[in-house]
Amino acid sequence: MSASITCVGLGMKLGAHISPICKSHIEQADVVFCAAADSLFEMWVTEMNPDVRSLQSYYAEGKSRYDTYKQMVEAIMTEVRAGKKVVAAFYGHPCVFARVAGDVIEVAEQENFPAQIEAGISAEDCLYADLRIDPGKFGCQHFETSQLMFYQRIIDPAGYLILWQLAVAGDRKLTRYATGKAYRQILIEQLYQHYPPEHQVILYEAAVLPIDKVRKQVISLADLVDADITQATTLVIPPAIAMIKNEKVMKRLAELDKTTVE
Repeated sequence: MSASITCVGLGMKLGAHISPICKSHIEQADVVFCAAADSLFEMWVTEMNPDVRSLQSYYAEGKSRYDTYKQMVEAIMTEVRAGKKVVAAFYGHPCVFARVAGDVIEVAEQENFPAQIEAGISAEDCLYADLRIDPGKFGCQHFETSQLMFYQRIIDPAGYLILWQLAVAGDRKLTRYATGKAYRQILIEQLYQHYPPEHQVILYEAAVLPIDKVRKQVISLADLVDADITQATTLVIPPAIAMIKNEKVMKRLAELDKTTVE
């Protein structure tokens, strides 16, 4: 059997979101590496393949996540180089806040091993459904929270702003699992440049187990500093202003309409 690596998504809700093709890859693999924070996911994947190896053991408090990711990639590639058909199964979607998938595919391709990624249902997909958001209505901006803080990005308050990994806002060393109120206050002050303190925002967490309830807690932006934030919390900020027409473009389009032959 030729060596290869396939990264698949397990979806967000245990047992409910996995696609037939992702399930098939897991079942037919020689080795399956599993990256899921909940041990129930690992137990479930073990029912599909007897050789499932958890990647969670590479995480450690105070350890740089960059080092963790490198070690995960090396562990996966060791089995690929040994001639095995390897699958790496990731919670949610393998390309959504799962850096290891992209890194291991890049290494495999550089070493001329067959490599592919199969999509999964991500937290973003669940967010749209749970909060009834159509990204085509007002538009959506998505940022990793710390990235928004570290760099000068342009925020459009006429659309939705969705901030991921809120719990580690401002973590410059990538060694923490939570930062805290003082770091969050800096984020809030940054957001005040675009939104008033009383603007209503949503704390969102997708359901993981069939018995779980979706978290969609509405609070004011000012109250965010004291809110209960977990590693699963995503901040959703609805539009604060109406969209403003681009009159120059609208005029040009109107002129073009007059000359266009149907």
